[in-house]
Amino acid sequence: MNKLKKENSRILRVAVIGMLCALAYIAVAFGRIPVVLFLKYDPKDVIIALGGLSLGPAAAAIISVIVSFLEMITISDNGIIGFFMNIISTCSFACIAAVIYKKKHDFKGAVLGLLSGWLSMIILMILWNWLITPIYMGIPRSAVTELLIPAFLPFNFVKGGLNMSLTLILYKPIMLALRRSHLPLFDNVELQETSLTDLNKSPQFRFKAIFAALPILAVSVAVMIWLMTNS
Repeated sequence: MNKLKKENSRILRVAVIGMLCALAYIAVAFGRIPVVLFLKYDPKDVIIALGGLSLGPAAAAIISVIVSFLEMITISDNGIIGFFMNIISTCSFACIAAVIYKKKHDFKGAVLGLLSGWLSMIILMILWNWLITPIYMGIPRSAVTELLIPAFLPFNFVKGGLNMSLTLILYKPIMLALRRSHLPLFDNVELQETSLTDLNKSPQFRFKAIFAALPILAVSVAVMIWLMTNS
């Protein structure tokens, strides 16, 4: 009986990951917003981060790889380089956030995890653009260096800020809604919040999350508008 229950749990977990992959792909396929130069923002990392916070860092990594592969073979023109870039960008944000939140499972852990993911993504993407962009775009590294501060840095700041604020705002309400739905898929799959009781014990989390996220969201949107109007 326990073996059957574990098998069902694994199947349901795969189903949830598949659903998140579909939502993340839709987000990148239809939600891309040109910001500066060839850089575009899409909200797929929010969905992947939500998957990581609820199902763990391994789930976030799996979703990232699957969605990046689908993106490469359908809508991206950056080939294998774009595939790896997307994985590094997403995993540096979503997986790091999920690892820290798994160890410190409260509001402070969520904020610390998302902030760490945001900072890691900025650093890795600056390094990636400095090292790889000259190779696949065929331009001098000096030209890329000149764009790091006025373009790549603010873009990744905006991207991480939007991802963090939206993830903070959406995480607890979505988990609560899934648990209250009583759908078998979400009743049985192993989420990090194990029950409605756990979710209802911390309504402060949701208010704190909104309070913390709104200033970040406002600043990120303001910087994004500035980049779009000055590009």
